[in-house]
Amino acid sequence: MDELTFHTRLHQGGTILDVGAHDGLLTLPFAALPRSQVLAFEPLPSAFARLDAAIRAAHGGAVPAHVALRREALGAAPGRLTLSVPVLDGVVQEQWASAAKDYAGFGSVTVERHAVEVVTIDSLGLHDLAHVKVDAEGFEEEVLRGAAETLRRCRPVLSLEVEERHRAGSTRDVPALLEGLGYAVHYHHAAAFQPLATFDAATMQVASPDPAVFAASDPYIFTFYAWPVERQAEVIARLA
Repeated sequence: MDELTFHTRLHQGGTILDVGAHDGLLTLPFAALPRSQVLAFEPLPSAFARLDAAIRAAHGGAVPAHVALRREALGAAPGRLTLSVPVLDGVVQEQWASAAKDYAGFGSVTVERHAVEVVTIDSLGLHDLAHVKVDAEGFEEEVLRGAAETLRRCRPVLSLEVEERHRAGSTRDVPALLEGLGYAVHYHHAAAFQPLATFDAATMQVASPDPAVFAASDPYIFTFYAWPVERQAEVIARLA
């Protein structure tokens, strides 16, 4: 099951938070879900420009009232940080843009750097957050730490891309943080949701941190799904 299907099956009215929206792959279908407000964060300038253009093209030339596009990054505390983007053979690798690493030591790449503003999810003051999607290239833990009060208050469902190649130990630390907030964490494999206890990063997520190296393990599991433990029976039934 992909992230869009997960969120669509569990859809309920409220705010949908798209963290690392890139050029709108999920922002666009999220915006079509009924009774929803969409907040899309994308700090990389080139990706934000395409996100803005895509949303406008889909809505008659304007960003609709139920969608807000934000240029900031999300983190554990407000401030500023550097977003590093590797460039390989002259091609900017936008999907590797990260605030968690600077790509030092990879001789095969040059690096673009962008200073970006950081805000926290908690600072948004949301009271109806229903869905969260996070794709932050190793910065997932900071995003969640800045969302702890909101997660306790609103109890949204989440999908997160978490990869060891971006941050060693992240497939342990990010789920542990969520579990401490009362969330059950699963991954989808072999046509079913699997408990986190069966995930083995050493065999199910092997890939190089070097953007020039493309080999990966089979399977390569990097999307994780989380929901409040008190909603376990309901969520499993709706995802079946």
